[in-house]
Amino acid sequence: LKTELKPAALAAFDAYMRSAEARLRYDERGSFLWVDDSPERRRLALEGKALAEPWAAKGEIAVPDGLIHDWVGAVFIPGATLEKTLLMAENYDNHKNLYKPEVVDSKLLSRNGDDFKVFLRLLKKKVITVTLNTTYDVRYARLAPNRWRADAYSTRIAEVENAGARDEREMPPGKDHGFMWRLNSFWRYEERGGGVFVECEAISLTRGVPAGLGLLINPIIRDLPKDSLLNLLNATRQSLVGRPAGR
Repeated sequence: LKTELKPAALAAFDAYMRSAEARLRYDERGSFLWVDDSPERRRLALEGKALAEPWAAKGEIAVPDGLIHDWVGAVFIPGATLEKTLLMAENYDNHKNLYKPEVVDSKLLSRNGDDFKVFLRLLKKKVITVTLNTTYDVRYARLAPNRWRADAYSTRIAEVENAGARDEREMPPGKDHGFMWRLNSFWRYEERGGGVFVECEAISLTRGVPAGLGLLINPIIRDLPKDSLLNLLNATRQSLVGRPAGR
């Protein structure tokens, strides 16, 4: 069932992002890491677990003609250094190998210092399969000798019909099935305690769930934001220590 990104949904997402960005910048002057707000979170991360929790409510906020999803997660990578972690993160041509099967293809489009333009072809599979061609502007910033952040904003998301077939084609952005209209992620890196803490807050905009289609659409709209975040954090840890984090 196709749908369309409506101005009201986009306006609500933009307003939510402004509030989230203000909060994130404020946090940089405080504890910085989300895990430091909870001794239990920090303990679990140090024990090797990948964490993911909704930032507010149940991880989703209903807006006119859409849903905003906001999840935050963390992982600790023992023995890693900030330098090696950032080199891995910035090697976008290799993300298709590090983050498969969810990242089908990846490419660095351009770089200007700490600013990157990136292409990722994403595969979302849960009950149904969705392929998305996505591009992002990513900006890295050093905040302290042992702290960096990276902000990634989607600039284009196009759903792909008949992916991999001879008649493959992109649907017009915003005029598709609505499984992903926006995806912005905010990364934090801190080296301490013999390793590196990696955190990500992922904020996305999707369609709402129409009546009668919950069993089909709920898994990919409501479950995947958390699942994707955990998979991403586990793969990041595995690429640097050679084994996945526990759950």
